[in-house]
Amino acid sequence: MLKFGEMKRGQEKGEQMIHADDFEKIFLPGLAIDAVIFGFQDNQLKILLLEYEHTNLFALPAGFIKKEENLNDAARRSVLERTGLHNIYLEQFYIFGDVARHDPEPLRKIMQAKGHPPSNDHWLLRRFLTVGYYALIDYTKATPIPDQLADSCEWHELQNLPPLMLDHREIVSKALESLRANLDQKLIGFNLMPENFTMQDLQSLYETVLGQKLLRTSFQRKMLSLGILERFEKKYSGGAHKAPYLYRFIKKQKL
Repeated sequence: MLKFGEMKRGQEKGEQMIHADDFEKIFLPGLAIDAVIFGFQDNQLKILLLEYEHTNLFALPAGFIKKEENLNDAARRSVLERTGLHNIYLEQFYIFGDVARHDPEPLRKIMQAKGHPPSNDHWLLRRFLTVGYYALIDYTKATPIPDQLADSCEWHELQNLPPLMLDHREIVSKALESLRANLDQKLIGFNLMPENFTMQDLQSLYETVLGQKLLRTSFQRKMLSLGILERFEKKYSGGAHKAPYLYRFIKKQKL
């Protein structure tokens, strides 16, 4: 069995391995980060989830803030450690702090399954406020990496999620709500689309996120008016007269 603090196969090399007893010395108590990491494939929106074997528990990737670390830097580090990706779109969207969200039993169960039964006053079992971030990444470039407690980190369809621990389902819903509200303003497609795509590919992304069909001509007119797309060649699909144009974003957003 993997001991808490050892590096797993395929784990991000830059991730610091920390013994369970040292967490409280390094991180701020009572404050965490939960990340809803979105990817887009085959006209489906997906998110990364951690799974804990022998517990039937699934959770969003989470992280803690080091005592001498900026909050946004901690969020970037946490997402990097789960995906292996730098320079991705990352947005803080809500702070979850209701008393009712505190439940020590899932963490107790996870630690027991790892062979590290915690004491009743263990700091991981205390009440935490969590800062919600959503990240937008190119599905094809990510390498999902489990954290020190999880057994796997895998993509799951947004419309077919397993039961999530604590209030993580609420966090996902709030992230999706924020994503939809900022779809144009934040130019979300910059990080969910591959480098080259058709207008139909882009429309499929918008329709998937919004959960509704869009009129093709109106959508194309709107996207071209934003001045963010570069058309550069035809996409071969049999006859040249039927081949749609390929586009790419003129400039990608970075953190």
